[in-house]
Amino acid sequence: MNIYKLSGRNVDVTEALREYVESKLTRLDRFNGQITDARVTLTVRDVRDAGRRNRVEVQLNVPNGIIRAEEHHADMYAAIDKAGDVLERQLRKFKTRIMRHRSEAPIDAAPTPADSGDDVSEFSPEIVRQKRFDLRPMSAEDAVTQMEALGHDFYVFLNMTTSSCGVVYRRKDGHYGLIEPS
Repeated sequence: MNIYKLSGRNVDVTEALREYVESKLTRLDRFNGQITDARVTLTVRDVRDAGRRNRVEVQLNVPNGIIRAEEHHADMYAAIDKAGDVLERQLRKFKTRIMRHRSEAPIDAAPTPADSGDDVSEFSPEIVRQKRFDLRPMSAEDAVTQMEALGHDFYVFLNMTTSSCGVVYRRKDGHYGLIEPS
């Protein structure tokens, strides 16, 4: 894969790291028809959190969405390996889903050779619940308060300063995030 951007936070991206990331991404070449580009970010956190010191974030852009992996490990190379494995599984599922949509074969048809070789589970996610509610104008801070009061991990609201829909969410690190349309 030659279309990727590699960056580092609190770490110098050495030539050895660059080559290692590139070698792991080349494993994904068989999915090259789907991947349009990739972004890899290597982060080193402070030493107080030794078990999760190194973080690898990879985002692959594919025609109908984004495939993302984030892995932590004390060793940067091990974190890169774990992220590569996660991406490979996700891409395999993505490719299988695309192939199933293209072939409009009956449900009782025999599996194709491509399907029988993959170890993809037969889980197909579906929307099992729908909820409607009125968006109330409020600040992002008020939305966080509402989210905490409800015990949810995210909260959708109408931002009173921008008059657009926003989502606040609880991050893995305990802080909050805000998603707004551009």
